[in-house]
Amino acid sequence: MPESKRLHIHARTRFVRPVFGVAAASLALIGVATAALAGDDPSTSDLASRIEPLAKAHKGKVAVALKNLQTGETYALDADAPMPTASLVKFPVMIEAYRQAAEGKVDLASTVTLTKKDKVPGSGVLTAHFSDGATFPLLDAVHLMITFSDNTATNLVLDAIGIGSTAETMEKLGCPNTKIHSKVFRRDTSVFPERSKVYGLGSTTAAEMVKLFEELHARRLVDEKASEAMWNHLLTCDDKAKFPRFLPPGTKIAFKTGSVDASRTCAGVIETKGGPVALCVLTDQNEDKSWSDDNAGNLLCAKIAREVYDHFSAKPAGPTTGPSAAKPEPPAAPASR
Repeated sequence: MPESKRLHIHARTRFVRPVFGVAAASLALIGVATAALAGDDPSTSDLASRIEPLAKAHKGKVAVALKNLQTGETYALDADAPMPTASLVKFPVMIEAYRQAAEGKVDLASTVTLTKKDKVPGSGVLTAHFSDGATFPLLDAVHLMITFSDNTATNLVLDAIGIGSTAETMEKLGCPNTKIHSKVFRRDTSVFPERSKVYGLGSTTAAEMVKLFEELHARRLVDEKASEAMWNHLLTCDDKAKFPRFLPPGTKIAFKTGSVDASRTCAGVIETKGGPVALCVLTDQNEDKSWSDDNAGNLLCAKIAREVYDHFSAKPAGPTTGPSAAKPEPPAAPASR
């Protein structure tokens, strides 16, 4: 899959370093969720009735996974199918950057220098607005990579941490399908050339994305301090065309998105009255390859997010299982677009 003319428009309990082995249990919960659709759980049936007609009507491949991080309720649709990430893979890249910083392998305060050869097209601000020779902390590059999905900043981060290291860490976390394959717009740097041909910049599954966001919400990725910093980066993601689009104004959401011609992706944690919900929507082979907020893939992400929000906001909050269980204000009318 080509890396499109633009990659992505605009776009708590300690990860005891050995948390690398804890992934299986939560992934199992997500993995069996599809089977539960055939059962008698009215909550799961309601989620299926809300999400599946949207997925079926979409002209392209769709994968969905979610988990209410307060009640444990799950839903999955083709959640274990490997799919392209587009810029969504920058979230795992950030995890690896903070892991290496915690181990002293990189210094997020160290200075990086922008050169002409570093600049690549697509989303972000560095290529168009920063002069050759500009210097700034590696931490700022990480922030630009998440907030503006900056492609040039992503490549600077990859120069510091190595392209293959993210995939190695994801394997240890129980997310073997989650990989960044190369630098952005630099297919020649691919460390997974065969996967690059199939998935483009990166690959993942909806289940693995939900797993990572569950670990982050629980502050178990790297350590509590790093998790909090990563969470704050994700709260600033500026792509409003996907999950945030139809959510009530003021809804708290920590998320990352991705866009290439035939794929639109989004994953994150949405605060609802019924608890925080980790949600991932992946699309591929989309018939609509347009570059506007009304792209069908964008709209699908936005509509599923609203259905999930409404489903859980209509339910009383269950027992708390995570540190961010504060309930938001009652929902207002959907934002008009």
